[in-house]
Amino acid sequence: MQKQNEYDNKRKKTLRWGYLFAVVALCVFVMFLARIVILQNTNVQEIKDDYINKNYREATLKAARGNLFASDGSILATTVMRYDIYLDFKTMKDTVYSNNIGALTDSLSKMFGKSRGEFRQKFDEQKKKKNQYYTLVKGLDFDQYDRIRKFPIFKRGKNKGGFIVDRNYKRELATSEIGAGTIGMDNGELRSGLEGAFSKYLTGTDGKRLEQRINSSQWKPIDFWKVQEPVDGEDVYTTLDLRIQDIAHSALEKQLIHFEAKHGTVIVMEVETGKVRALVNLRRTDSGDYEDSYNYALKDNIEPGSTFKTISLLAAMDDGFIDENTTVNVGNGVWTYAKQRISDGHGGGTYDISDVLAKSSNVGTAKLITKYYAEKPQIFLDHLKRWKLFDKMDIELPGITKPKIVTPQNKRWNAATLASISYGYSSNVNLLQLTTFYNGVANGGKMLKPLFIDKIMKDGKVMYSAKPEVMVNKMASEKAIKMMTSALTKAVEKGTGRSIFTPNLKMAGKTGTARFEYWLPGPMKYRASFAGFYPADAPKYTCYVMISEPNTSIGFYGGPVSAPVFKEIAGKTFLKTPQNIEKEMLVDKKVNLSKMVEPNVKVAVNDKQMPNVVGLIGKNVIPQLENLGYRVDYKGVGRIKEQFPLEGTTISKNQRIYLSLQN
Repeated sequence: MQKQNEYDNKRKKTLRWGYLFAVVALCVFVMFLARIVILQNTNVQEIKDDYINKNYREATLKAARGNLFASDGSILATTVMRYDIYLDFKTMKDTVYSNNIGALTDSLSKMFGKSRGEFRQKFDEQKKKKNQYYTLVKGLDFDQYDRIRKFPIFKRGKNKGGFIVDRNYKRELATSEIGAGTIGMDNGELRSGLEGAFSKYLTGTDGKRLEQRINSSQWKPIDFWKVQEPVDGEDVYTTLDLRIQDIAHSALEKQLIHFEAKHGTVIVMEVETGKVRALVNLRRTDSGDYEDSYNYALKDNIEPGSTFKTISLLAAMDDGFIDENTTVNVGNGVWTYAKQRISDGHGGGTYDISDVLAKSSNVGTAKLITKYYAEKPQIFLDHLKRWKLFDKMDIELPGITKPKIVTPQNKRWNAATLASISYGYSSNVNLLQLTTFYNGVANGGKMLKPLFIDKIMKDGKVMYSAKPEVMVNKMASEKAIKMMTSALTKAVEKGTGRSIFTPNLKMAGKTGTARFEYWLPGPMKYRASFAGFYPADAPKYTCYVMISEPNTSIGFYGGPVSAPVFKEIAGKTFLKTPQNIEKEMLVDKKVNLSKMVEPNVKVAVNDKQMPNVVGLIGKNVIPQLENLGYRVDYKGVGRIKEQFPLEGTTISKNQRIYLSLQN
């Protein structure tokens, strides 16, 4: 009985404490709920402002920009990953730090070339401060990152070793054959060149991530909390052919150096597609080298001079005013029309229509055009309008200029203006527009839009493939186009372009020598040009060459200055076609792209001994060897991989040197 009472007392006592605990727990729970309700309804914004917004933020997670390729698959510009390394000394345990700091500083010393003591002093200071986001190094490539993450302490990772990695992207040129002016840029504010033209495809969609404040100026990414994953950009394949681009670059640079010219441009266009296979713009720097930094082909309107005669005479041919039997008496090569003196630089007498082009007669062209169009110049100008020479070209590349041709509605128009237009003055046209016209003649009268984009790819799939776009379906009658082609062929065989004639390749083209800024005092300035296509009987490529401000004491006419560039490009792109690029050159490799960009190395042949050129950039070396009098035969693009004769071999002038190039 006593035991029963004792049990009942313990039971009652236990129940009382149980009830008491339940009541207290219920009260705490009610208070907790009440606090939540109060927080939700009273100071949400205050907490957000005081704590969340001040200590966390949503940051942009950059998307990788797509790659820019040449048509053969060679990379022109690429986005490479760069690694920034930060250290969280608070996370590192004291024992781990003290036991491994010596080995760590030894590894860092070997990698970065700084003393162990310098690293140890810095790290000890930061460890004492318990810095959670100390910047160790920025901009590492993958190989460097892969090496450093295996160092003592760091190999324990973020949570145990305090090793924090922030990845970001950097845009780099992957080839030295195409300069920065052609490839261009897009920095968010300024756009230019191919990068700017195709930015809408190359640019991906940025993602978002959360970052936590470490101190007043540092924010630490929270890797596991990504609000939105980035979507990388698409890959763009341009129409540029890296082999043709390199040939054009080397040929132009060699001629610029020889004539000490200020700048020059080459455009190579594929006749049947309108695809631009090469675009080279070079200008002389203060140091005397030439660099691709400004797109003269698109951004400069110029008075073209005699290459415009092709346009003028095709209009008269199409209207039936002139044919193969047409002749014009140019007298002694000087003619005054509407108080304007017009002169030729090549003889006189009676010319047939092909002679007018072949001998580039200003007098003959002006006499014919004024004879048939002086009373109604608008009929002549309507041809130019039909050939889009008044329109700004609708192309992808930014910055192209709109042509300016004086018309009767312009206050500058006078009785002599039509004559001036006929032989390439009183008109300002960009070189791409002129190339497009010549390409139309080469294409049988079908003028195609210049194309700079070949295809767009995403994750290995073709998203877009470019097709030829017709600007003018029929520029002129079939008879007029054939007549003009014949006249341009004669200009190379017997006229002002005869210096580049070769029986191995039938070429058609027109020289041009234009004065500019002739109204200013001082020495006369010239632009030397050559425009044409090849082979003349079955055109494959159209090419326009312009060299500005050559040294007049060396030469300034289009024939000797610009035509040889055309001939070299034609010979190396057609006579040696097909010149297949080695398959290994098209395979993406992990290379240090920055090492491919280097200043032009001067090459010297001392005591007739062949120098070592292996490893140098071909486009820098080849013009120098050729200027020294040696014949260079090469294949591929990029750096020189092999040479023959070998270093130290005795060589003589006019000896052939063989080079093998590879990116």
